[in-house]
Order: sequence, then structure tokens, then C-alpha cells
Amino acid sequence: MESKRQRQVAEMIKRNFSIVLQQEGSYIYGAQPLVTVTEVHPTPDLSQCKIYVSIWNTDDKQAVLMQMNQDHQRLKAALAYRVRRHIRRIPDISFFIDETLDEMTRVETMFDRLYEDKQMPDSEEEG
Repeated sequence: MESKRQRQVAEMIKRNFSIVLQQEGSYIYGAQPLVTVTEVHPTPDLSQCKIYVSIWNTDDKQAVLMQMNQDHQRLKAALAYRVRRHIRRIPDISFFIDETLDEMTRVETMFDRLYEDKQMPDSEEEG
């Protein structure tokens, strides 16, 4: 269970890191990939944050994540500049790929195929 302060810090970092990615992202991983912040999970002592990102419009998501890790200090400095008045110590940040949307798309595609193959009943036919 996250404390109220953890939730506040998570939301603030999520909002501000999204802006950092808009401003700095094209210099780090190029203009093609679309990277969005989906979740932020700070530790209870607020010393570390796991930032989950969703990466679209590229086949090699791992390469984008590696570029972000290589320019980790630049991203952290840009984040620190934005939140310096709200947090005493800037947490260490680490990046992870959020596969939730990819899984959702994959499951929807599977259901669509099942409906097309008539292996699933249509909801209109039941009623």
C-alpha cells in the first residue's frame, strides 16, 4: 500500500518526466519512437523510482530503452530541474518497458480472430 506522499510524488514525477521526454526524447532516441510514461512507482523512502514507459512506432523497443539508460544522467538532470522546488532529494530513476498495451492489443486481435472463425458467439445472438 502506497502512502499519500508516495502517490503525490509518483504523480508529480509522471507528469514532469512526460514533459522531459517530449523535450529531450528526440535528441536521445530519435523522432520516430513514441514514448509515454504509464506508471511511476517510488520506494517508501522516496529514494528510488521505477518509471514504466510504453514505446510505440518502433520495432526495437529494447534499443530505445538502452538509449534512455545511456542518457540516464541527462534525463535525471532535466527531471531534477523541473521538480527541484517540490522534492528535497531527487530519487534515482530506472526505466522499464510497460507491455500492458501490447498485451491488450494482442488479446483483442485473438478475440477478433475467434469471432471471425465463428468460434465465439456474438453478443447480439445471445439476447
